[in-house]
Amino acid sequence: MDAISDAAAVGAPAIVALADTPAGPVPAALLAALPAAAPAAEGDATASPGASPAPPAGVEEDDAVVVPAQARPAGSGRPTEPAQRCPRPVVTELRLSAFGPHRSAVHPLGPLTLFAGPSGSGKSQALAAYEALAGLGSGATLEEAFPDPRARIPDRAVPDAQRRRGFRLGCTVDGPAGPVRLDLAVQAEPTLRIVGERLSQGGQILLATALRDPGRRSVQAAWLTGGAVGVTRAPLPDDRLGTALLPLRVAGSTAGQRQVLAAAEQVVVALRAVFPCDPRPDRMRAAVAPGEGRLLGDCANLADVLRRTRSECGTRHALLAAAARTGCAGSVAGLDVRAPAGGGPVEAVLDRGPGRPATELARLGAGELRFLSLALVLLTGPGVLAMDPAAELLSARQALTVLADDFDRGLDGRQSAELLRLALLSCGRGHIRLVAAVGEGTAAAARDLPGVAMVDLRA
Repeated sequence: MDAISDAAAVGAPAIVALADTPAGPVPAALLAALPAAAPAAEGDATASPGASPAPPAGVEEDDAVVVPAQARPAGSGRPTEPAQRCPRPVVTELRLSAFGPHRSAVHPLGPLTLFAGPSGSGKSQALAAYEALAGLGSGATLEEAFPDPRARIPDRAVPDAQRRRGFRLGCTVDGPAGPVRLDLAVQAEPTLRIVGERLSQGGQILLATALRDPGRRSVQAAWLTGGAVGVTRAPLPDDRLGTALLPLRVAGSTAGQRQVLAAAEQVVVALRAVFPCDPRPDRMRAAVAPGEGRLLGDCANLADVLRRTRSECGTRHALLAAAARTGCAGSVAGLDVRAPAGGGPVEAVLDRGPGRPATELARLGAGELRFLSLALVLLTGPGVLAMDPAAELLSARQALTVLADDFDRGLDGRQSAELLRLALLSCGRGHIRLVAAVGEGTAAAARDLPGVAMVDLRA
């Protein structure tokens, strides 16, 4: 699974016996469950009956040709001690098998994870991979998740005979159902499409998709059913994550189906509870029209959100004001909002104390605005952020993950240290997780802090 080749293989078999993969052997009856290969597309010299198109460069053959195994009979095997499971679905591992500069990379993720390394080492690419998986888990198309797919092709990957190149990524999601692996192989050139997806748990493949006919905009999917049927197969779109579609396709009437549903829903819940955040001070200085008070990813509507937190959540608003005393220059007595009596744009200000004029946020430095925005994100929750978590699950059963590239951009040491303190406080409670890319100064200060997981990348 982790071997990467710069040149595409030719003539990948339609079905690879899973004895050669981590999933273990598959009965011959299940190998026959997938249909024979579709006729070769016109002009496709490499396709043949019983053979799937070769995966694009950078994508391993094994990703495009897998079949779910039968569910193990109840009570089989040796009894094991029940494993301690995460109370909330969270991404605990990011795998970048062939993604930009990353090769066979496996990055464990904790409640607070910081990516550090020199310029060009792949910090931003790692966060972009996580964000793309989150988008796909929320129902986004490949084009929406990867607006620039060529930038994700592995470095020095050369196209195959059909001028195809692609990339591979995946993650592990832990939660009440136990650890679940999601692996994805994507063709980026000449057209963007999924060529293979695998959902597995405990060495057992629950869902597998394969691109069998380049002329069709679909992949052949097979998922575990159990019982007399064994597996169910059906075409799925080649531009959407099959795992996110399973809850709409699986009835849950057998033990195998319920296992597939539990695994798929756990992955979807964890990926949907992600908030990519990149505060843009240039968009935060102007007064904004009052709205629903949900913070955007660029934090352009910060003033409107402060209006809401001041009136609806005094405790969090007070904590943010206390943080502002550390992260903003001069004396800070509180955070206030000005709004015209007859309605109109609202403006946030720093209360400087009795007898002193307030300071509009428009007059603050870029570092101060980024600090206030990031502090607000760390101190709040999904109800105040412009995101779409799983509505069918209580917020107490979900953990929000904040993605922040260039987390410390424009911040001084005092501001970075205060944000790290807030992050440790919030992440320690289990409801918020932070995955961020930082500069060397912040990384040096965080390396010895208990509770911080450092991922050091080297160019």
